[in-house]
Amino acid sequence: MPHMKNNHNECDGQDSLKEVNARRIDQLIDLVEKHTRTERHLEEHSNITDLDEIKYVLELQRQREEQIKHLRNLIAYGKDDDFYKREVENIEKNLIYTEHYLDHNKHNMDEFTLQKTMEKQEHRREQLENLKHLQ
Repeated sequence: MPHMKNNHNECDGQDSLKEVNARRIDQLIDLVEKHTRTERHLEEHSNITDLDEIKYVLELQRQREEQIKHLRNLIAYGKDDDFYKREVENIEKNLIYTEHYLDHNKHNMDEFTLQKTMEKQEHRREQLENLKHLQ
């Protein structure tokens, strides 16, 4: 079974490159769809959404845009700039930090903040899973 080289996301063989690009395209489609749905939701409901949630959503959109741009460049040009490594490290660090924070503070947090923090953790796990599939 062909495998990817560890250092540059280069593939051994044409079939493996096709598989990697197919996963990249699937991820790109998923990101664009999520970005579009979120944009529509913001346009329709920004007047009833609280400021903290809008900030969170805008940061999420910024991250999606960065990932979309990177995937587009990988598919089109085959360039890899250690994006995945940095993203995985950052997400893992945030997961661990937030888990420790929750362990020590969840009893003092209001229900809304606790729920949003747990949702963010789940989103981080999804991002991590998606990034690991693309490597």
